[in-house]
Amino acid sequence: MKYLYTLIFFAFISFNLHAQGLLKGNAVYKITYFRSADGKPKEDRNPAVVIASAKQNLISNASVLDHKAKYPYEQTIVTKPGQILFQVSDLALNNQIATADSTSIAKQVFKFGQETKVILGYTCKKATTVVNSNRIDLWYTTSAGIKAAPTSLGQSLGLVLEQVRNGNSYITATKIEEVKKAQPVDIQRISAKLTDGLTYKDLLWKSRFTTLNVFNKETINFIDKPQSNDSIFRFAGGTVIARKVKFPQLTNPNVFVDLTEQSNGDAYDRTGSVFIIPTDKKISLMDALKNSVKALPVYDNGNGKQYQGVVAMADYNPVIELMRFFTPFGVGKYNTLKLKDKNWAEKVYYRQDVSELFPLVNGKEAWVAVFIGNYDKGGHQVSLNITLHNGDRSKETKNVVLPLFNSTNVMEMAGQEYATMFSSEKGLEVSFTLTKDVKDAKLRYITTGHGGWSNGDEFVPRKNTIWLDEKKAFAFTPWRQDCGSYRLSNPASGNFENGLSSSDLSRSNWCPGMVTNPNWISLGDLKAGTHTIKVTIPMGKPEGGSSSAWNVSGVLLGEE
Repeated sequence: MKYLYTLIFFAFISFNLHAQGLLKGNAVYKITYFRSADGKPKEDRNPAVVIASAKQNLISNASVLDHKAKYPYEQTIVTKPGQILFQVSDLALNNQIATADSTSIAKQVFKFGQETKVILGYTCKKATTVVNSNRIDLWYTTSAGIKAAPTSLGQSLGLVLEQVRNGNSYITATKIEEVKKAQPVDIQRISAKLTDGLTYKDLLWKSRFTTLNVFNKETINFIDKPQSNDSIFRFAGGTVIARKVKFPQLTNPNVFVDLTEQSNGDAYDRTGSVFIIPTDKKISLMDALKNSVKALPVYDNGNGKQYQGVVAMADYNPVIELMRFFTPFGVGKYNTLKLKDKNWAEKVYYRQDVSELFPLVNGKEAWVAVFIGNYDKGGHQVSLNITLHNGDRSKETKNVVLPLFNSTNVMEMAGQEYATMFSSEKGLEVSFTLTKDVKDAKLRYITTGHGGWSNGDEFVPRKNTIWLDEKKAFAFTPWRQDCGSYRLSNPASGNFENGLSSSDLSRSNWCPGMVTNPNWISLGDLKAGTHTIKVTIPMGKPEGGSSSAWNVSGVLLGEE
């Protein structure tokens, strides 16, 4: 059934019923309500419409009744006298769901005031209730001979002609018309589509956006011969999983990465990354994953080491990091380690807005991968979704998305070098060429410090400096002091004699069980031609068998 009211044919009489007094009890009426806020009409100009009769009320809107609504859309039916509330949603053509509630209207509680107001010629009384901390004032009349309202609130009071939320958001009746040749909604047909309330809400919510299911409860671990299949590929001893994903063609959507993680055996906090593998140049990370890390071009800054696949070159683009996350200490697997008044989380949920990177994959196929560095046979279990939401972003968008560098050694377990290039004053440097001028350029920069014990850069603040064409563009010290906020995700965290846990300690821009947000560094307008970006960090020196490293990634954003 494409439209809930398809089977109801009605014609409106031409005269207005305002102030006509008692409405006929056996008639059907169309009541039109307009929405406004702070004295101004709502932008959609889509009035709420109630089709009311002695047996049932249909709460809808003009676009649905005119067959112009976009999916998904929702309507409500109230049956009388039982006051059963049916909610019905059309998610797509021939895809309708419904739920029923026989108690919510009866449970409504109101405080009645002495004020009156005249609306459409009727003297209305005031009833007030509170919903989710919002004050709702209902102006209703008992003189019309019919009970109806523009929402589920106040259905038993009388005819609600105005609803006001928090004193500034209005739904006000502007017209009452009699409907001829009307048939009621077929409740039996609706009842065949009923589901429970939570399922109904979940299906309706999910129908409002596109979900790309990338991985579902996949294991990321370390074994000798990881097994791939036709769609999910495992590399670097099983610590990298990858899948080719088809992205829809959309205009300026909000795009989010959703990841859930729990321990499948590994008890420690580990670096994780969700990333896109570019394949638009001669060499890509896929070549190294399938063959050897030796397939990657080498970055050499003169400190005696060679770093594979770190910076953009003429025939290679580094991976594009969507989200950097950090696993907590053993969430899920180690929840048996009980502490008083600590109720451990079963899993960790990470969610991040990555809309600015969507132009790279809009309407294309791309390799999406997840890395968690670990040497454990059980490892970690992850699920990954990418959700795309239309209609909320500004029309202005960055159309230049240029990957520049990524020092996170996602092939760590296949021999990729740790990011220790910051032991040299040259640090990490990359040159890139723009074919056109770029306006309002920004560097999407993610940085986290690692390694060492108490004196390593994981626990020692270090200034990051970004240089553009040999001039300082930005400098800051990345540091997180809120790691104790994530304690309930860290059951296996080490506890110290001073009463602290390892997961409490402040770190260089990360905590166990959290996402590290990108910094957006303004670079101004860039002229066409070749430019150089350099990152320098005064990295700590090795101590015994331990050394520090910095995982940094950078993507240039801008408008041509």
